[in-house]
Amino acid sequence: MARHIGPVCRLCRREGEKLYLKGARCLSPKCALERRGIIPGQHGPNMRARRSKASDYSLQLREKQKMRRMYGLLEAQFRRYFREALKRRGVTGSELLILLERRLDNVVYRMGFAPSRAAARQLVNHAHLNVNDHPIDVPSYLVKPGDKISVREASRKLTYFKALMADKDAPPMPAWLSADRSTLTGIVQALPKREDIDVQLKEQLVVEYYSR
Repeated sequence: MARHIGPVCRLCRREGEKLYLKGARCLSPKCALERRGIIPGQHGPNMRARRSKASDYSLQLREKQKMRRMYGLLEAQFRRYFREALKRRGVTGSELLILLERRLDNVVYRMGFAPSRAAARQLVNHAHLNVNDHPIDVPSYLVKPGDKISVREASRKLTYFKALMADKDAPPMPAWLSADRSTLTGIVQALPKREDIDVQLKEQLVVEYYSR
């Protein structure tokens, strides 16, 4: 499976804001954006100075890249989600975000079972998770209301999951999900709505980018 293998902190620096790709590190003084908040590359420090106003295309491209990188997708994958969102009733940008939020790796991250989406994707790939008591190792699996997400019994013996069950400091959870870290189980209560998705993204710019 194709994936980004370079330093992810460079992605945050390129977008000029935190994409929370490395879990707790993004909230610590070690965050690369806090330590060196300039665009990576030899021309990075002077890039903003050369152009005082970004073009419409530049704004659309950067928003598309930001969304794609935040959810950890390559361009071909992301474009397929956009085409699927176009077929659905409702606002295309909101439907795109809802599809991305319904990915199993994102749900595992939102439930607090992983510190980042990349870590959640690894847990799913290694078959540590069940959906409705059936093992699922496909990160792009789309959950639906009523689905039960749980850690497999064999995996609960691992040190990582033992520490997770003992940790009572659970992160905030969106209203459309519920989870119990002491039992490592969660329920998809409903489909997410745009107001439930706490990401600072301007999805209309992404729609405009692909509608050119």
